[in-house]
Amino acid sequence: MRVFVTGATGFVGSAVVADLQAAGHQVLGLARSDAAATALMAAGAEVHRGDLEDLDSLRRGAMASEGVVHTGFIHDFSRFKEVCEVDSRAIAALGSAVLGTGKRLVVTAGVAFVASGRLATEVDAGPQVSDAYPRMSEQAVATLVAEGGNVSVVRLAPSVHGAGDHGFVSFLIAIARAKGVSAYIGDGSNRWSAVPRLDAARLFRLAVETGEAGATYHGIAEEGIPFRAIAEAIGRGLGLPVVGKTVDEAGDQFDWFAGFATLDCPASSAITQQVLDWQPTGVGLLEEIGAGHYFRVDGDALPS
Repeated sequence: MRVFVTGATGFVGSAVVADLQAAGHQVLGLARSDAAATALMAAGAEVHRGDLEDLDSLRRGAMASEGVVHTGFIHDFSRFKEVCEVDSRAIAALGSAVLGTGKRLVVTAGVAFVASGRLATEVDAGPQVSDAYPRMSEQAVATLVAEGGNVSVVRLAPSVHGAGDHGFVSFLIAIARAKGVSAYIGDGSNRWSAVPRLDAARLFRLAVETGEAGATYHGIAEEGIPFRAIAEAIGRGLGLPVVGKTVDEAGDQFDWFAGFATLDCPASSAITQQVLDWQPTGVGLLEEIGAGHYFRVDGDALPS
């Protein structure tokens, strides 16, 4: 099968490309820059020039393929509402190219705001769009499914971890370095779910191969890791003290990331594991942090 992948040179998307190729599929990867095109060619994928705001390029890429995996997202939290709107329009454009064809489109979402304070499952509805969380991925998918599209969702854990991760854990490390302490809020009992990058990639491949229209799948390996344990692992890795902060102190420590640092978002993937025969096999998040690669200065991600 020829699969069009957005975000094909990103942290998750590049792993999806490799997993698809290893399973015998041909990959057409979206490339915004010459550097991305070169990386895709080096990986053995075909190059499709365009970007998430070039809707015509997205439609052409989807029409030229037998399946689509949408992992692309503009990770600029300083203009989060705007980039969420870009994502929604991109999903609609990809969907318009697969409606009536039977082609599968797999869209990325997150579990973070699905069921705060309790174990989220695949049967839970997506989070309501709000000023606090303006991402509209699942609403865009629901519209396409209602129109007969063969579209499904993969919700990812707050931490998709592995070498090269520039996501939430890297943000926390950069914050800890800047503040001189690794912190948690309250007693730190709020929980994050997690999944290794390569396990997440395999899930996307299974979804585009056999997923059902309207289905929601969970990329979750560990259901709920206490945030305090994550802060302690970071403290050990940096040789910094680990401290608790009050809710009032959270903004000073975490700035815009405070809302994510207080998230209590455990999640299950039991249904996904059963229906797609997907079994996570990678190391856990705390073991990953303990391996040391997150603390290389040239690998840090600084908050936007």
